[in-house]
Amino acid sequence: MENCAIILAAGEGKRMKSQGPKVLCQVLFKPMLEWVIDAVEGAGVSNVCVVTGHLHSEVESFLDGLAKTKQRTAPFEHVFQAEQKGTAHAVMMAEQFLRSHSGANVLILSGDAPFLDPETIRSALAEHMEQGQAVTVISAEPADPFGYGRIVRDSKTGALRAIVEEKEADAPTKRIREINSGAYWFRVDSLLSVLHDIQNKNSTGEYYLPDAIRLLLSRDQRAGAFLTGDSNVVLGANDRKQLSELNSIAKQNVLLRLMADGVDIPCPDGILIGPDVTVGPDTKILPGSILTGRTCIGAGCIIGPNALLEDTTAGDRCVLQNVQCRGITLKDEQTPDPFTTLRA
Repeated sequence: MENCAIILAAGEGKRMKSQGPKVLCQVLFKPMLEWVIDAVEGAGVSNVCVVTGHLHSEVESFLDGLAKTKQRTAPFEHVFQAEQKGTAHAVMMAEQFLRSHSGANVLILSGDAPFLDPETIRSALAEHMEQGQAVTVISAEPADPFGYGRIVRDSKTGALRAIVEEKEADAPTKRIREINSGAYWFRVDSLLSVLHDIQNKNSTGEYYLPDAIRLLLSRDQRAGAFLTGDSNVVLGANDRKQLSELNSIAKQNVLLRLMADGVDIPCPDGILIGPDVTVGPDTKILPGSILTGRTCIGAGCIIGPNALLEDTTAGDRCVLQNVQCRGITLKDEQTPDPFTTLRA
């Protein structure tokens, strides 16, 4: 049985003050949910179920369109959570999906945490399987762990003993820097064995997925935590300020990747490049340039100043200055006149 993933995408995100779904808010021109799906698929997990809720029809329409863009053989599965009663309740909505993957492992993660990467997902799964664990939490050590559930390990073996939420933590526990990222690998059958034993006897009346870990530990099943070296994997956005911070981090990551590949970016200020853009070596990108979508630029080009390129392919040694290009293909050494707009 192939492994699978459940992406939690039902939240409203009131503080975003958006008329659209929170998970479709964009980081570098790309919806957060798409970042998450790309990471999951990049890790080799193709069986994906998305739990929708607030403005579910918009999310479901986006998923259908994305499946066509990716030329998937089957659409993304999705289930509807009519009332948002917590993360475990969301997983309960996908119970039929889980049962259809009995014998496999399931990755459960949030649809608004765009920086969880394929390598972390794969490495966590490898440890999960090697250790024979019923559940493996992906953890991180941010500079400021305030507000997150702390990972409490056995002092001798390092095994996971508990996840203690901030409001329940005593002073020594609050000093622990390792926190729960909100992403988990579960053995499907182990999760199903405790899913309906999770209770909502708490101040919010909601069902929380970390309670599944507590139940599994109480039944002598093994649990572990995979500590990632990148604390950004825990980051999400609840308001526009946090969304802006995600954009800043993503922008820097993209620029550093391109420069490492030989792209010349002498003045990074005022340049925005999407995460799926590719650029050849010795190409120079100048201020005011915005490259989005599946734009692919060859080697030795000059891009900018003030070039807007969307889903554009350019060959080698092209010069694109003060132009807008959308969905077009340029051959080697083509140089459109400045202040022109080219569309497919």
